[in-house]
Amino acid sequence: MFTQVPFDPTLPEFGGDEFARNPESRCPVVLLLDVSGSMDGEPLDQLNEGLRTFQRELQSDSLAAKRVEVAVITFGPVQVLTDFQTVDRFVAPDLVAQGDTPMGTAVSRAMQLLEDRKATYRDKGVAFYRPWIFLITDGVPTDDWEPVAAAARAANDERKFAFFAVGTEGADFRVLNRFTSRDALRLRGLDFRRLFVWLSSSLKSVSHSQITDEIRLSDPTSGPQGWAIV
Repeated sequence: MFTQVPFDPTLPEFGGDEFARNPESRCPVVLLLDVSGSMDGEPLDQLNEGLRTFQRELQSDSLAAKRVEVAVITFGPVQVLTDFQTVDRFVAPDLVAQGDTPMGTAVSRAMQLLEDRKATYRDKGVAFYRPWIFLITDGVPTDDWEPVAAAARAANDERKFAFFAVGTEGADFRVLNRFTSRDALRLRGLDFRRLFVWLSSSLKSVSHSQITDEIRLSDPTSGPQGWAIV
């Protein structure tokens, strides 16, 4: 059934300027998600449910919904499923398992996507918070990942973005720790729902702060709501 979309000249799909529609500061986050064949079945089912939880949690906060921008990149193969859009327009994609684990290529694509988006913000005069890259994987890279890991770690240390790495059972944490100076976290079982509740809560806190503020994130490894193991 065809649904007519009301005309709104400020929306990008009608040739308008998204920043005229919504001039709020932006908090960009790239979700970098492993959907390789080993994620098939229950792991991917739980990851999909976690994404839907993430959408609901952020959309319940009117300011975060206007400030947090989400992009979703999956690997393997590397695909940009969702380019940057504010949470009020974000719809969690339905992930399907396929391919191997080209983690290096995926991280490189995420960094380029962020650089392009930051250039757009600057061109439009839009203020933005420090971006996030949030990587989730259950495996080991199957491509040439080491140069990208070194570049990602350097960019993280230079505060160009904050890089978070989360591994499920089967992930190589030695490799994950090469991408960032922040310790990679091990997910408790398949508790993606709690992970995404923590992530959405953290992004809400950031979006309600001043851009120059340093936000102290809650420890994901402590308490009954802890979803991670160091």
